Amino acid sequence: MKILKNALLAIGLIVVCGVSINAVQRDADSEESREVTNNEARERDDKSVAESYRIKALPIPKEMEFAGEAVPLEDPDVYERMDRELLVNTYWQSNALLLMKRANKYFPIIEPVLEEEGIPEDFKYLAVIESGLTQAISPARAIGFWQIMEATGKEYGLEINDNVDERYHIEKSTRVAADYLKKAKQRFGSWTLAAASYNAGQYGIDKQLERQKVNDYYDLLLGEETGRYVFRILAVKEIMNNPDKYGFNFEETDLYGHIPTNKVKVDTVVKDFPDFAKKFGINYKVLKVHNPWLRDDHLKNASRKTYYIDIPAEGYYPESR
Repeated sequence: MKILKNALLAIGLIVVCGVSINAVQRDADSEESREVTNNEARERDDKSVAESYRIKALPIPKEMEFAGEAVPLEDPDVYERMDRELLVNTYWQSNALLLMKRANKYFPIIEPVLEEEGIPEDFKYLAVIESGLTQAISPARAIGFWQIMEATGKEYGLEINDNVDERYHIEKSTRVAADYLKKAKQRFGSWTLAAASYNAGQYGIDKQLERQKVNDYYDLLLGEETGRYVFRILAVKEIMNNPDKYGFNFEETDLYGHIPTNKVKVDTVVKDFPDFAKKFGINYKVLKVHNPWLRDDHLKNASRKTYYIDIPAEGYYPESR
């Protein structure tokens, strides 16, 4: 009887072990099956991403020009530098799209000033690469759409102090940039060199032309920043003028709208701009958005100088509460 019990116990142990082994094997098979399925899913997802997002080499236009001056793309160095800037600026998609949105808002302010000043329209793209069409402040304290230094701004007649800083005034700073560029064009005989001098300074460009015994921007060996400068302008111009070609899809309604303004003459002290704004049905924030050159919440104006403050046309902002 004892022998029978032992035999039955042994048989039971064998059955239990067999069941456990089968269960472990099934779990292993199931895990392997899940892993295969997950790998297949990942492969399908990877394939889907690859099919929907293609990073392509970009064809360089056969001809390009800046302000009516041809770009010598037959020069292999010029070709490569142009290719670089097109790639960098096309595939930084979020930035490029933001520039297009802002351009729709601000080009209507910049373009008429450039035309009045006799500056080729292509120079609006110089403002794009300088500041991204924002009131930027550089580490060197160059300020505004055109990145004007304090000394340069004062030299060209801008008012710059704690109360008013006209480097932030889009129209006035555009006129300063235009004045600089006209003088540079007169000096170099080339709009392309004038553009380069906006980055390196007229003396800097003149020195390199003399040192290297050439007379063309594309023949100069320059530092990294100035060497890329005109090519960046050209790339932004090409992409912004041909967004579909470079894969940018948007509707007109996706762009930021230009808001027309009326100019209000002020030749007295303004004690409180929040109160001033309310008189025109707007708040202080909106007033400052359209007049960033007003640097404080009041205007001292002890000399009774005449200023013109931009007030947005009715219907573009919610009524001030």
